[in-house]
Amino acid sequence: MTAEKKNSGQPSLNGVMFNAYPDSIGCTLEDTMQLLSNPLLEDAFSLFYVLPTFFNSDLDRGFSVIDYDTNDELVAGTDLQKANDLKLSFKFDLVLNHMSVGSYQFQDMVQKGDESDYRDFFIDWNEFWSGHGEMGPEGYIVPAQEHLDRLFMRKPELPILKVRFPDGSERPYWNTFYQEVNYQPLTAEDLQAIDGLPSDQAESIMFRVNTAIAAQEDFRNLELDGYREQLVGIIEQKRQYLGQMDLNAQSEKVWEFYDETLAKLAGYGARLVRLDAFAYLHKEVGETNFFNKPGTWDYLDRLKQLATDHDLTLLPEIHAEYGSGLHEEVAANGFPVYDFFLPGLVIDALDRGSNANLLRWIEELDASGIETVNMLGCHDGIPVLDLRGKDVDGTHREGLLSDDEIQAVIDKILQRGGRIKNLYGADGKKIAYYQVNATYFSALGEDEQKLLLARAIQIFTPGIPQVWYLDLFAGKNDYAAADRGGTGGHKEINRTTLSMADVERGLETDIVLDQLKLLKLRNTHPAFHGKLEIIPSEPNRLHLAWRKGAHVAMLEAGLRGHGFNVTYTDYAGNYSVMRFSR
Repeated sequence: MTAEKKNSGQPSLNGVMFNAYPDSIGCTLEDTMQLLSNPLLEDAFSLFYVLPTFFNSDLDRGFSVIDYDTNDELVAGTDLQKANDLKLSFKFDLVLNHMSVGSYQFQDMVQKGDESDYRDFFIDWNEFWSGHGEMGPEGYIVPAQEHLDRLFMRKPELPILKVRFPDGSERPYWNTFYQEVNYQPLTAEDLQAIDGLPSDQAESIMFRVNTAIAAQEDFRNLELDGYREQLVGIIEQKRQYLGQMDLNAQSEKVWEFYDETLAKLAGYGARLVRLDAFAYLHKEVGETNFFNKPGTWDYLDRLKQLATDHDLTLLPEIHAEYGSGLHEEVAANGFPVYDFFLPGLVIDALDRGSNANLLRWIEELDASGIETVNMLGCHDGIPVLDLRGKDVDGTHREGLLSDDEIQAVIDKILQRGGRIKNLYGADGKKIAYYQVNATYFSALGEDEQKLLLARAIQIFTPGIPQVWYLDLFAGKNDYAAADRGGTGGHKEINRTTLSMADVERGLETDIVLDQLKLLKLRNTHPAFHGKLEIIPSEPNRLHLAWRKGAHVAMLEAGLRGHGFNVTYTDYAGNYSVMRFSR
């Protein structure tokens, strides 16, 4: 069973991709470039996906971008030159849906209000919902129930941040993801602005107000000796925000910003740009706020044209149930897709010793020619929602795993120390699991042979293999980091920073060196530019081969004992075998 790849209309990419934050190894990107320059890693990688702390950001490990200039604390121009010397192209994120409140655009709006050139850069909630709901006592419109029912929520409340304008008015703005409002303590200088306020009263008021602020209590309820209105005004002027504000893609200024940003990313050496949270970008009354159509396609087509002008390939990032078929739609519209299905399918195959579910997906990829970037672990979690079936237009499409099989994968990872992330409805109730958070090594029971076979399956599955740095070094769950992160710290379980000493020790271990052998084969062997052959095998075995002319690379694996062989030709046509067993 073979198929030629579809023509995406975008530059074609191949090879293996390394994935890390700028400070995942050592202290800065320079340390990671030192690792990638190590002779042991020669020919292992062609691409480097650097996560967005590469840029100036303030939240969510980079995904709350202030601006797309390089973060000088972590990135130097010499790092970019080193990547160029190593012939490494970059993959970066363009966070389409939102920007930090620390961005120039948001700060300009807060300072200038209606006079700001960026007044429409973000989405005024009340303007958006005008005529489609009722104004509530808190000063924001509550959409009619028919609209609320269609909202796809990432937190258990309406996606609103109330923003104070210079005239003292407060206006709600669309805020899908994180928000935080902080009040700063009063100072003696603040109170000097109040005429007639005696110094002893000022000290008493300042103590009471600052005590309330420190305790996160409502200072507006305090008895403030007749100065409440003035004091509240002063405190509100000192209000500080933290969060990610949704962008208004109906504004031409936003599109100018996208174009400028893509040009900047190309200048850094990007070939591939991941479109983070793109499915939330197009918003329209009467439609869901997640991948509504045709609006989302209109935006993606416009973005593709901008990317083409800068010789960039776009990779839309979308988490959705397999049964929705959205991955097929994205591919049919000329984009590669993220293979969020593979991580769970590999765990299922290795734990149950069965190829059935995994082969179904590999066969589908082969037959359809869908271009993918695949992975095992990443900076997020192990997707589980993605594997489910879904009812679409009254017809149920089965998932890649049944609900019981998905639950079995979840239960196994949780037994091995993983943690759960949930999704919520508009009423605040949990509606589904989103991800399980664990290192991939820990999710496999910290079994080196299983990790090695998982890597082999990944590189023989169609797509560009993306390799999370911690997986390469067989990283284990970091419970202390997850606990330090509090309620939102679940992802830190899989983001441990490796010291240079950790890396040096890792490069002496078989699990790292054996993975590198496989990655070098995938990155350099001509067979992987050819066609996939799925060779019939017993249910507990997996037999895959790539062929291009006389070049062959072949995987033969046992899914129960987890031993496997990789057979490949050299440039003279001679066969070599790598054997991996316990």
